[in-house]
Amino acid sequence: MSTFKRFALAGFLGLALAPSFALAQADDDDDKAAAEPKAATEAKTPAVTRSSKNLPELILGSKDSDFTVNQKDFELVAGQGYRWKITSAAGLEYKFVTDLFRNVWMNQIVINNLEVHMNGAPAWLEFDSPGTMSVQFTTVRPGKYTWSVPDLAEKGMKGTITIK
Repeated sequence: MSTFKRFALAGFLGLALAPSFALAQADDDDDKAAAEPKAATEAKTPAVTRSSKNLPELILGSKDSDFTVNQKDFELVAGQGYRWKITSAAGLEYKFVTDLFRNVWMNQIVINNLEVHMNGAPAWLEFDSPGTMSVQFTTVRPGKYTWSVPDLAEKGMKGTITIK
């Protein structure tokens, strides 16, 4: 009977291990096809660094026109820290609104070398006169966000912020 138990155990182990070897395929075409797009995506996304990066400055208005902006669309990387200068260069009062602030970790807002630190996001930034505010934050949630000067959005004072 002990011989029978040995043969039964050997047969059971042979059956249990056989399917795992049969299912493992080292060179499968499907695996290569799935890996290529991921590698291509990783090559396009810049590496995240520990230091904050400067975004291109956003300038609202100019001496020539109160309704111009120097750049409408911005691309960021999730997990990266950024410093973003937003400047009012014209004489109008601008209310800068974005849903980005609710989806990042706010560090500080600097106005005339005075720092504002907060536990949440600001509702909007308001420029009553020409000047610059520097917003420092870390991106958290990938997505596509909008920014605008609500009363002047139809005149072109709006854009997008994409976090990859």
